[in-house]
Amino acid sequence: MSDRTQRIEIEAEGARLAGRYMPPEGDVRANLVLHGATGVPQRFYRSFADWASGQGIGVLTYDYRDFGESLHRRLKHSDTTFADWILRDQAAAEAALADIAPDGPLWILGHSLGGFGTAFRDYDPRVERIVTVGTGRVHVTDHPWSYRPLVMAFWFGIGPLATTIAGYLPGRRILFGADLPAGVYWQWRRWCVRREFFYSDVGRSLPEPDFARSGPEIRLFTMSDDVVAPPVSVRRFADAFAPGRAAYRELKPKEFGIPALRHIEVLSRLGAPAWPALLGVED
Repeated sequence: MSDRTQRIEIEAEGARLAGRYMPPEGDVRANLVLHGATGVPQRFYRSFADWASGQGIGVLTYDYRDFGESLHRRLKHSDTTFADWILRDQAAAEAALADIAPDGPLWILGHSLGGFGTAFRDYDPRVERIVTVGTGRVHVTDHPWSYRPLVMAFWFGIGPLATTIAGYLPGRRILFGADLPAGVYWQWRRWCVRREFFYSDVGRSLPEPDFARSGPEIRLFTMSDDVVAPPVSVRRFADAFAPGRAAYRELKPKEFGIPALRHIEVLSRLGAPAWPALLGVED
């Protein structure tokens, strides 16, 4: 971690979130908050934050409540849901960035789950750009056949069984990634096994989404080799927006001279050649 990184605490509704802010170097282009993917801790994004800082873009990363450095109780006692992360934690992190950087443009980058807040709230007038990476309305049938057995086990086999027994998703123990609150797993599962996706929770834990509201420009990216949120699912999410409201682009590894981009790795060092395209700083 760079010695320029500032540790901060974000007050969210009902939670305290651990965050890190990497200030921009040189001429300031913008300040950006990065909403992470499910089960991906903020430390994963350090290389991206270091690179963006060198481009004049300050970056705020953080961990959602009851996850990573923001875990302050035993997971089996957590009542946190996906909706808490999308509505409360993302909004709190955006407000924290506005306080940290009181002047100049603000950008938002949502990785996978991190992009879903786009349809559910209004934004600070200084927010000029929203970028989503691998954010798709995924259904189990969207995955290629080679990946589908793993998905079926996660949603219909060891995933629900282990979560029921442990009281949380013991992802590390069953070799399915990070440990997560049970409420996060069950809501995530419900969205991905139903055609209506998050609409199954509208009117309960989610407000009605508004895909036509005016606001900052929206850029939605997918990766051609993404098997977790395949391009068809990201295209489905993009098509929900009013015509002309969001720009969609599929990235291919060969464009950047690298062997793969994939779902998570695109924001690791592996995907670094694609980062200027994601943030529109290719010039």
